[in-house]
Formats: sequence, C-alpha cells, structure tokens
Amino acid sequence: MGKGSRRARRAAEGHRPLDVERARGGFPVRQAGADGEWMVRAAAPGDKTYICPGCGQQIPPGVASLVVWQADGLLGEAAAIDGRRHWHPACWRERAHRL
Repeated sequence: MGKGSRRARRAAEGHRPLDVERARGGFPVRQAGADGEWMVRAAAPGDKTYICPGCGQQIPPGVASLVVWQADGLLGEAAAIDGRRHWHPACWRERAHRL
C-alpha cells in the first residue's frame, strides 16, 4: 500500500480528538500520597496477566492498567523500578481515598 492510499484513508476517517491519556501513556507522572511519592504511567493493554495489588484480582490480557513504582524508594531508582506493579486505574484512584 503506497503513501497516497494511507493519506486517503486517514482523510476519510476524519479528525480524531487527542486522547490525552493515550498520548501521555509513555511518560510517568509523579503523584504524592500519604505513603510517599509514586511514579504512575498508563500502560497500553498487553498480552500478560497481572495481579492488582489494590484488589488482589487479575488484570487480564487486553485490559489497560497503570504501572506504579515508588519515586522516593530508600534502595534507589533501580530497585524502585524493579518493584513496579500494575494496578487497575479505579483501584489506584480508590487507594488515594483510603490513605
């Protein structure tokens, strides 16, 4: 398929509004909580199953999640990144209300 075909297809689709969460997905955002500072990054739906630390339930393949790690860990950045976990977005939001 040539470039002309791709342009024609995009023009036919029309304008799509910017999905800020998707655009920011690759960049972590620092969030402060009662239990310290956290780096939070939106993760695109993947092909692995994770266990959400907030609810203990599975995050199945194909479901978007948040990747969270401690920003102010005592053992340094590498250890904090190794300790990152996938959360359901709703569980992460609810967590802030419980602290």
